[in-house]
Amino acid sequence: MIFTVAVHGSPYASQANLHALKFCESAVGSDHQVARIFFYHEGVYTALRSQVPPQDEINIQSLWQDFSVKHTVELAVCIANGLKRGVLSESEQKRYGFDASTLAEHFQLTGLGQLIDAIAGSDRYVEFP
Repeated sequence: MIFTVAVHGSPYASQANLHALKFCESAVGSDHQVARIFFYHEGVYTALRSQVPPQDEINIQSLWQDFSVKHTVELAVCIANGLKRGVLSESEQKRYGFDASTLAEHFQLTGLGQLIDAIAGSDRYVEFP
């Protein structure tokens, strides 16, 4: 089975990220496929490069990055939600005249079309609000 997963909750204000990650790990561990992870609404904060979680907390961003590399899964970030929350790729940083990009490695800004495309090519769409 092929899944598309959307994460809506902020990485440190809700359990959405951790639950989504555990779901994805379980899915690929059961020989299913995760087509794309789409970070939406407050979930876009997961891709903010400047996060420094306390040493006694898990680094959810790092866990997503490891998952993406290990399983070749795209970490897509809603561009509209990302921009209004300060998540900027290099091209958006230049476009709007900011000093630096803030998008973490292995994440990419995409539009809702990418989400729709992934849903169309998947067997199931799962959201974590």
